[in-house]
Amino acid sequence: MSSRVLNLRTAVLFGAVLLGSAPAFAEAVLHRGNSGEPQTLDQAHTSINIEAFILKDLYEGLTIYDAAGKIVPGTAESWTVSDDSAKYTFKLRENAKWSDGTAVTAGDFVFSFARVEDPKIAAGYANILYPIKNAEKVNKGELPLTDLGIKAVDDRTLEITLERPTPFFLELLAHQTALPISKASFEKNGADFVKPGVMVSNGAFKLASHVPNDQLVVTKNPSYWDAANVKLDKVIFYPIDDQAASVRRFEAKEMDLAYNFSADQIERLRTSYKDQVHVSPTLATYYYAFDSRQEPYSDVRVRRALSMAVDRDFLAKEIYRGSQIPAYSMVPPGMASYGEPSKADFAGLSQLDREDKAIELMKEAGYGEGGKPLNIEIRYNTNPNHERVATAVADMWKNTFGAKVSLVNLDVSSHYAYLQEGGKFNVARAGWVADYADAENFLALNVSTNKTFNYGKYSSPEFDALMQKSYAETNPEARSKLLHDAETLLMRDQPVAPFLTQADLWLVSNRVQGWQDNAANEHLSRFLSVSQ
Repeated sequence: MSSRVLNLRTAVLFGAVLLGSAPAFAEAVLHRGNSGEPQTLDQAHTSINIEAFILKDLYEGLTIYDAAGKIVPGTAESWTVSDDSAKYTFKLRENAKWSDGTAVTAGDFVFSFARVEDPKIAAGYANILYPIKNAEKVNKGELPLTDLGIKAVDDRTLEITLERPTPFFLELLAHQTALPISKASFEKNGADFVKPGVMVSNGAFKLASHVPNDQLVVTKNPSYWDAANVKLDKVIFYPIDDQAASVRRFEAKEMDLAYNFSADQIERLRTSYKDQVHVSPTLATYYYAFDSRQEPYSDVRVRRALSMAVDRDFLAKEIYRGSQIPAYSMVPPGMASYGEPSKADFAGLSQLDREDKAIELMKEAGYGEGGKPLNIEIRYNTNPNHERVATAVADMWKNTFGAKVSLVNLDVSSHYAYLQEGGKFNVARAGWVADYADAENFLALNVSTNKTFNYGKYSSPEFDALMQKSYAETNPEARSKLLHDAETLLMRDQPVAPFLTQADLWLVSNRVQGWQDNAANEHLSRFLSVSQ
């Protein structure tokens, strides 16, 4: 054998060794901590942000939030608004596809929105779409589904008529309730349309697998209209409501994102991880709700007294280490259309003066020292911060009124399911993150007809009337005045006791690119990438 052939054979063999030992192209995988197991992946029944984080990766609405938390076109590439601001005409993208390769049509949106308003579906968040003409009446069974103010002009043209001009309508359309489902898939699969291997979605990712309380995996959707700019191959969501475990997994580099870590860890984490610790002020309120269906919480004096006795400065500074601020209004500050919220009338008093007045009110109601015993059960969703708040509040009520306070906690899904289904309670922890940047979103929680989120079943004809007037008022200043008057009433009656204006706490690995803190707390995975 010639040396030339031998050298060629050697080169081929050597090359084969080199090729065989080269690593395969590594998948771009984002390991994303989520602070609990989703109750559902059905748009019509979703209600909490841990579901929204997943659903907005799987589906895309007419509008979306970009990385900075601003509303931008989604499946709709453009839209026009009538002169009276009561009719929107959306043009869908020509290349908008479902994950099975079929076209996303205007008819899919008509079907999806009608399904949310169908009273037989009993969607808990149906009110999100109430600005659409006849939506509320349809949802209450007073009009047929065909009267809903939405129609497909053609496959790519969707026309939505509103009851009244709604300044925040485009933001409503970015909510998870307004995400479309494939009409064809639902008609074929029914309730199973949410399952892995069955789900047909139109977002940047598609559902690959879901092992409850372990992990939920989504993979890049090659049919997505902007797939070329999606830099992740896979996102793995970990449903961890144990904050200490979440932080440990982040520190072990098992997760790239950890949501809602324990606030008492902020200083330690900042020392170790510096700018990987994100404390982002948000439009969110941390509050306790009182069950006004039963004594003594049906008595406004008891509710006001309990609220006044809570030292919000202590909660903000000692428990949340300054990452949240004391709140005396249901609406958080920072909304340009609303201005300064209407605070409770005791907000300007010192804590000692509040406690003195609280004791007087409680005695007047016949409870506390020398009166009926005060036995209180505080319910909260499992979380170290919530446990510390509940423990502190229990101690404040014990010291101020001699109350006997017990604590009950459930995982986040069970806690909110219990409240939304009308379960009775004494006092319950809740939090509300803005669905859209308007005061109405916070105040409407306590309208008597809100069966899902008016946990304590507060009923005030005066409050309801002010809210109803605000919906018909088109002048921005006059509308703001009505909403302020409504909040003044709410803070007088204290069916809910706001404690804190929240901040979102995230741990973001330095291998994650594209992350931007924003008040909307919107972080679609399609805008993120990871370094290898």
